[in-house]
Amino acid sequence: MSTERALVLGGGGLAGIAWHAGMLLGLSEGGVDAHDADLFVGTSAGATVAAQVAGGLPLDECFARQVEPDLQNRELRPTGMTVADLWDTMVRLFEEVDDPAERRRRVAAMALAADTVPEPVRRAVVAGRLPSHLWPAQRLAVVAVDASTGERRVFDSGSGAGLVDAVAASSAVPGIWPPVTFGGSRYVDGGVYSLANADLAAGYRRVLVLAPMVDPDLTNQVDTLEESGRAAVVSPDDDSLAAFGADALDPAVRAPSARAGRRQGAAAAEALRELWTAEPDWGARDSTGSPSE
Repeated sequence: MSTERALVLGGGGLAGIAWHAGMLLGLSEGGVDAHDADLFVGTSAGATVAAQVAGGLPLDECFARQVEPDLQNRELRPTGMTVADLWDTMVRLFEEVDDPAERRRRVAAMALAADTVPEPVRRAVVAGRLPSHLWPAQRLAVVAVDASTGERRVFDSGSGAGLVDAVAASSAVPGIWPPVTFGGSRYVDGGVYSLANADLAAGYRRVLVLAPMVDPDLTNQVDTLEESGRAAVVSPDDDSLAAFGADALDPAVRAPSARAGRRQGAAAAEALRELWTAEPDWGARDSTGSPSE
């Protein structure tokens, strides 16, 4: 089992899904092909795209599903808590609670008590995003959080969870979408633990992290990755952030976010090609590629 390349895709709502799709197509056009990854790590929005790409969906089709109205998945609009409400809640919790585990438990409790759309309705939306509902042959790790304990759960082809359930759990934004139930437990968005969970790629020699949203844990995670290899982090540039708009869960942001991501990916490809494809000098421990912008 190769531990050469890992691709980490972080959370970021519908804007993040679209940006990932655009970034990966733009990168591939510049010689950085995501399909070459030996491990895919997906959290929330990243779980959808990681499942698509690990399952072999061509990158141009992944992109087309974001920009072409006839191919776009039917998405729901939140009817209760808004993204702004959730952000305010998270900021308040960071100010009031020092212990990360306790913060996660409180977020999960809020998610369990929230009035959202029915769970089967939301699951159908996630299922519609995935061309295949079977775990891919490529290694795929999908991250969620156990709502009863606040602990991170990593699902893969050997975990006993179905792919749709795992991706739905990873994408269950607390307070906005319902927690996902399977195997006798309920799960909420993997971003409650970390928006990237890049540490799951530790031990791989080349790691590319696409991070649509700021993750305060990411710096330490990259330090861990660089103990055994090299890592590059790319975050949205100004044009991509403008395309995201004020609400990353608004279906209208998909096309502009994907197109902005494609332009950014094409621009970043040259800097990232050495990390992904060339035979690097592994004596160097510094990170490479395009830094967070």
